Amino acid sequence: MASITSGGDTEHLGIPKAVFVEDVDSFMQQPENDSADTVIRRLDDLNSKYRFMEMNLLQKKKRLQGKLPDIQICLDMIEQLRKYKEKDATMDTNFLLAHNLYGKATIPPTDKVCLWLGANVMLEYTLDESEELLTGNQKTARATLKKVDEDLDFLRDQITTTEVNMARLHNWSVKQRQQNKKQ
Repeated sequence: MASITSGGDTEHLGIPKAVFVEDVDSFMQQPENDSADTVIRRLDDLNSKYRFMEMNLLQKKKRLQGKLPDIQICLDMIEQLRKYKEKDATMDTNFLLAHNLYGKATIPPTDKVCLWLGANVMLEYTLDESEELLTGNQKTARATLKKVDEDLDFLRDQITTTEVNMARLHNWSVKQRQQNKKQ
């Protein structure tokens, strides 16, 4: 298996880099390559692993893309609460209770907010602390999203290389069988 990949790439989540098979004849003469079918099977297994990794990264990307608008909405709300506090005025708003179900609320001027942290945990923060926390979360989510996009690009390159190798090996195998029939 060492001949179809080169070690894990530490820059891309340890995803092994697919090696492009330049010379199929010399590649097939290596001792670990018994027949074209076994090598194609190994490449197909590697391709399946790449596809599985791609699916997981796409799910992670979708989750991150869903979190970013929520974080921005929270930051916008903190800014609104600051404005109303400076005016010393109450704020009338509608808030989401359930899907498509909203409730009305009047919020007195405040310098504190409660944030859901997950796992049924809510903590009270000052407006400055909550803005700092959410801004940090937003930066982290954006950086992670960028890294996931880079990993997806790298992974797609590996998938393409693996598929091209499979096609080249298949064509080589067909050509070998045709030559054997002629002899």
